Amino acid sequence: MATKVYIVYYSMYGHVEKLAEEIKKGAASVAGVEVKLWQVPETLPNDVLVKMSAPPKSDVPIIEAHQLAEADALLFGFPTRFGMMSAQFKAFMDATGGLWRAQQLAGKPAGIFYSTGGQGGGQETTPLTAITQLAHHGMIFVPIGYTFGAGMFEMEKVTGGSPYGAGTFAGDGSRQPSELELEKAFHQGRYFATIAKKLKGD
Repeated sequence: MATKVYIVYYSMYGHVEKLAEEIKKGAASVAGVEVKLWQVPETLPNDVLVKMSAPPKSDVPIIEAHQLAEADALLFGFPTRFGMMSAQFKAFMDATGGLWRAQQLAGKPAGIFYSTGGQGGGQETTPLTAITQLAHHGMIFVPIGYTFGAGMFEMEKVTGGSPYGAGTFAGDGSRQPSELELEKAFHQGRYFATIAKKLKGD
């Protein structure tokens, strides 16, 4: 039976979504792994999103908290808000109390990816603070470490990501994920899916 990986994310301007799509490709490249993309619910009213110049959401389905239990492994993606996950994703995690009480996510591998506005905007603090959510659920955090190799040490070009997971810089919103950032995202998907498959025993 296939190892089921859910990639669950929130993306306001599309940067995290681009990473999610590339992570999906990487995870799907592992034989015996089934991957699905999900968005968490938006918490801001539409008129506020319009004022923020946020583009319309894609047609990726919206997940409900209880559906997390269906997956064998979970990858969570979100933009940074003051060095931590966005309120939209935090609100979604706050809705997982029922899963926590029943310990339905305990033992499941989980990974993290993210977007920040600038180089000092939380490329490490965002995933680091997000790990508290995984710990309370008893999930197994799977970082990429330095398995991406030379791409982790790029100094000539601005590049997001860290040993915690894939990342990108959004800047004022106009910067899109670079080729290297997308390659790192693909690597995370493939690496994570390989670990998830091993942990499931497939």
